[in-house]
Amino acid sequence: MSGPVVLSSSGLNPACASRAQSSNSMSLASSPLALKLDLPPLKFKPMTSHAISIPLRHGSSLNAPLHGSQRRTFRPTECRIRQGKKAVAQLSQLSQAAVAVEVEEEVDVGIMQPREIHHSQLPHHESPGTPSGTPPGSPRRGAGKSAGSGKTTGDRAGASSVSSGVRLEGVTKTFKGVQLLTDISWEVKRGERVGLVGVNGAGKTTQLKIITGEIEPDTGVVLKARPNMKIAYLTQEFDVVPSRTVREEFLSAFQEQMEIKDRLEEVQAALERATEDMELMSRLLDELDDLQKKAEALDLYSVDVAINKMMPELGFGPDDSERLVGSYSGGWQMRMSLGKILLQQPDLLLLDEPTNHLDLDAIEWLEKYLKQQDVPMVIVSHDRAFLDQLCNKIVETEMGISMTFPGNYSAYVAAKAEWIEAQRMAWERQQKEIARTEEMIARLQGGGNAGRASSAEKALERMQEDGAVEKPFERKQMRFRFPELERSGRITVQVANLSHSYVQKNGDQNELFDKAKLQIERGEKLAFIGPNGCGKSTLLRFIMGFEEPEHGIVALGEHRVVPNYFAQNQAQALDLDKTVLQTVEEVAEGWKMNDIKALLGRCNFKGDTLRRKVAFLSGGEKARLALCKFMVTPATLLVLDEPTNHLDIPTKEMLEEALREFTGTVLAVSHDRYFLRQIVNRVVEVKDKKLQDYSGDYNYYLEKNLEARRKELERESEVEAAAPVVKAKSKMSKAEKELQKKQKAQAFQNKQAQGKVNKNAKRWS
Repeated sequence: MSGPVVLSSSGLNPACASRAQSSNSMSLASSPLALKLDLPPLKFKPMTSHAISIPLRHGSSLNAPLHGSQRRTFRPTECRIRQGKKAVAQLSQLSQAAVAVEVEEEVDVGIMQPREIHHSQLPHHESPGTPSGTPPGSPRRGAGKSAGSGKTTGDRAGASSVSSGVRLEGVTKTFKGVQLLTDISWEVKRGERVGLVGVNGAGKTTQLKIITGEIEPDTGVVLKARPNMKIAYLTQEFDVVPSRTVREEFLSAFQEQMEIKDRLEEVQAALERATEDMELMSRLLDELDDLQKKAEALDLYSVDVAINKMMPELGFGPDDSERLVGSYSGGWQMRMSLGKILLQQPDLLLLDEPTNHLDLDAIEWLEKYLKQQDVPMVIVSHDRAFLDQLCNKIVETEMGISMTFPGNYSAYVAAKAEWIEAQRMAWERQQKEIARTEEMIARLQGGGNAGRASSAEKALERMQEDGAVEKPFERKQMRFRFPELERSGRITVQVANLSHSYVQKNGDQNELFDKAKLQIERGEKLAFIGPNGCGKSTLLRFIMGFEEPEHGIVALGEHRVVPNYFAQNQAQALDLDKTVLQTVEEVAEGWKMNDIKALLGRCNFKGDTLRRKVAFLSGGEKARLALCKFMVTPATLLVLDEPTNHLDIPTKEMLEEALREFTGTVLAVSHDRYFLRQIVNRVVEVKDKKLQDYSGDYNYYLEKNLEARRKELERESEVEAAAPVVKAKSKMSKAEKELQKKQKAQAFQNKQAQGKVNKNAKRWS
């Protein structure tokens, strides 16, 4: 046996039975971590044991992809090769982790392929790509390019690589010459609900499409638990057909089964007609037999059972089966879309902005329902409260590189701040050391000590190449202040005896308000909340004077009340033929051009982007541009209808700070709980055709609202106890009434438990 021996810690194909042809080396090619040793010719007798030690030269290093360009250097050590029926080569590393490769061999015959040693078998606790010495719970950055770089899919992967879910390793992607993803490495397993966060355009949706196979990565690998795993993808726009019934919508999740069912019915009908054509009957019977086998394989006969079980879990009753999908709100259509993909029993669930256009009740239901699911999940969302309640791992994508943080969104924010501070301090220490070394080199060269100066220069080069600490990237917080006018009078909005209704598409009359009243004063920051369709946006249009109520008065204050309105579809109302700069310039009266560009720059519109037409902007960019257009108009009253839709988290934070600093009056309709907690000091709930006033912030509203529900349950119990006649006339049996009482009591206990969660949320928020 002679020639090079290569040792590696990367995963390889399992041992195979074929011998290596005409080869005197055992090689773990494509390994990111390899040591090559040139051995002298050795001769051994069968079933004997010999050993040889080869000391490594000083400075020999093994490079593994760690923090970006960081490398791990191993000190001089020994590699012992023990020969026999089974040869085991072991490399002792500085981190006391061993890389072991077993080689099944028969002496003087040849060398078999090496058996795979998986990362989980190595005697250390680091994940691939995790820096040595990283404490548990610390963030993990992308692990660099994978060894097998190229357009690879999860079909290579098996259960030995990923036990459940999906892992991305060293994924990169370029669009039209722009590097979108540079180093993406993260994993989702069973029991994990991963939140993907990052600014608009960071590549979050692209990562979801890479997982589904819709987009191929330029390099890197996507490892899946098994090649044929089912991946369900809930997009931002719910995939429902308004003209279908609810049951038909759920049945559409079983397209293949329904095609077989329809064909079975056709074949059975044809058999009834072909009583005299024996040849045709024979062909039909053969086809019927094949169809029945396919039906059994696809579990066709349990489809109705699965739907009947799923509908109550989603909140649908028996009477909803034949109702049209188009008659439901966006929140209920979201439930249908979610139910359809869950009926397929996916191995992985991907959700892209699932809370967009949902009211608070629908969002809270979605949180609770998803928590009950065991399937691995990846969630792209800018709803911070949603990420807090649901996720147990956060993956941030910034500048094309991923970082993984354990815990929910709040834990991520705290951990990221700590990591940036630690990285900044390490970078500053390194810069001081570099400056000290450069000063020493200059001093030695000036003193004629060229030898020591050369050694110091080499040490400096090693420090800058191998052990370089990157300066942490800190995104500058966007800041803005709304232009203000002279302050208004004390009363800014007056609502008195408001009554209004409208005719629905099906001809029914829907009453929104009945003798509602409200008074809003200067400096208040008020949120209107309630389910979709209760009249919140209609009330804002009454306040702005865009519509007139049927009865009552909705009027602005008489003294210097100047409103500025941000509509729910503001981004869609932009002129697509104008450029970004022209869009803001036309409404920025009295603004200097440099000030307009500075505002757009704070919203990430810079350079050539200023001359780009609106038609070529993404949805998030249009939302930011609409916000910029809204921000340049002076006012004493700001009226905002769902302002945070499609905004990324940094832009939301900029808007929140600007609204807090605004000294005028703010009226907002929003289902973003985190946003509401940051800005409002008064909550008005549109409920039972009235405007129910809560003179406190959003947390105060939650506490009082829970108390109101408890009192309502108590009142119902008192009515039942004081009305035995009504009980006697009831069609419910005694057992049914007892069951109803238990259900109400259980519902109340659940609400109390949720109240405790909200109080705790208030404390740590």
